[in-house]
Formats: sequence, C-alpha cells, structure tokens
Amino acid sequence: MDLKMTTATRQEVLGLYRKIFRLARKWQAASGQMEDTIKEKQYILSEARTLFQKNKNLTDINLIKQCMDECTARIEIGLHYHIPYPRPIHLPPMSLTPLQGRGFRTQEKLRKFSKPVYLKSHDEVS
Repeated sequence: MDLKMTTATRQEVLGLYRKIFRLARKWQAASGQMEDTIKEKQYILSEARTLFQKNKNLTDINLIKQCMDECTARIEIGLHYHIPYPRPIHLPPMSLTPLQGRGFRTQEKLRKFSKPVYLKSHDEVS
C-alpha cells in the first residue's frame, strides 16, 4: 500500500512539473512586451527547477502534499493574475497586536501561520 502511494504521488509531482513547463512554453507577459515575456518564462523555469531540486529528497507524504498544494496554488494565482511572481502579503512587522502578555515570539508564530500557502518556500529560496 505504501509503495503504491509513493508511485501515485510521484506521478502527481511529475505531472505538476510537466504542467509548469507547458505553462512556461505558452506564457505571455501581461505587458505584451517580448523582453518581459522572456524574462517571466525564465523566472518560471528557474523557480520550478530550484524548488523541485530542493524538495526532491522529501519522503514524508504530508510534506510532499504541502509542496504540491503550494505549487498548485502558485500556478492558479499566476494564471489568474497573469503574473508569475508570488503575490506578497501585506502584513507590516509588529502589526499583530499583543493580547495581554503575548510576547514577540507569539507574534512571530502568528505571522508565520498567517503566511499563505503559495509563499511558504519563496522566502527560503529567494
């Protein structure tokens, strides 16, 4: 059972990888400028290679699923907004107000949990 799950998961991951490369091949920049299109295609390909290479040795099914969810979210957001770059969140530092004695560590923890799924690996790679 575990081997089948690994094989199915592997096929899903490879399918996502192929989907990203097809997306990059067909990508057109929102500006319509050829140099922007080339730059964005290169970004899509390099980001995909970097993240897939970084996570190629993961064995925990839950971590793999999280990475797949992030990948899917970034694809959908990129297609929707016509921007290949991750959309930043606007959460200024120290914007979470302390609730009676909560310290800096708690605020950092809340900030970490408030980060959207599509930005989980962006800070690690960039």
